[in-house]
Amino acid sequence: MSRGLLYLMYHELETSRSTVSNNQPGYLRYVVRADDFRDQLAWLKANGFSGLAVGEALRLDSAAQKAVVITFDDGTATDLTVAAPMLKEFGFSATFYTTSGFLGKRGYLNPAQVRELCQLGFEIGCHSRTHRFLNDLPLAELEQEIDRPKRELEAIIGSSVEHYSCPGGRWNQAALEVAKRAGYKSVATSRIGRNSARANRYTLARVAVMRGSQLTSFKRLCLGNGLMLLQSRMYLLQGLKSILGNSVYERWRSAALPHSDSQ
Repeated sequence: MSRGLLYLMYHELETSRSTVSNNQPGYLRYVVRADDFRDQLAWLKANGFSGLAVGEALRLDSAAQKAVVITFDDGTATDLTVAAPMLKEFGFSATFYTTSGFLGKRGYLNPAQVRELCQLGFEIGCHSRTHRFLNDLPLAELEQEIDRPKRELEAIIGSSVEHYSCPGGRWNQAALEVAKRAGYKSVATSRIGRNSARANRYTLARVAVMRGSQLTSFKRLCLGNGLMLLQSRMYLLQGLKSILGNSVYERWRSAALPHSDSQ
């Protein structure tokens, strides 16, 4: 197994009884069916893996752990209604990165539900205020997307929010500096890889779990296989982002990459 911990990135979960919060193709590729999520958790448990929150992982010697770090972005209602009960069933923890400006909207958690997630023992992180790409923003707007939602979420849960994930995985050095000043202890990106004990905590790597991912592919990733191919694709797409800019890239991705597993 490769050294370092694999951070898994989930978004919304879908059940036969739930309505997905966003039916755009670019979003749906990240919506995992609840039955697939259960199968993944069951495989992890059966094979001796622990499921950690980000804060737990950063406090541990990652080289000595047989574990994955489980994270959710956005703050959709299924974090509480679907993901949390399954995680509890298998004895796993997780970090739920929440977009504070989405709270109370259709398909998203409301403040009371965020508080309930926290009271259940799950870690609440921040996923910005309005989900804008950080590398498009000037300093004043970075503070609105990084510092302000931290304070809003802390007022809801009554405790510190210490971990941040970048919308769309986009970041720059200015955004990281704002996050440090705001008091975050880590920043997660969609850079693909594992995080060793020496990894930069302000550019943590994660791997997105995509809709329709086969359990065999999930197993390979958790066992340390297949990351190099994903990294190669990531570098290619990062180059396109730099050339096209976020707005044009997003339109191109929706049209050309309907089943992409890279942000």
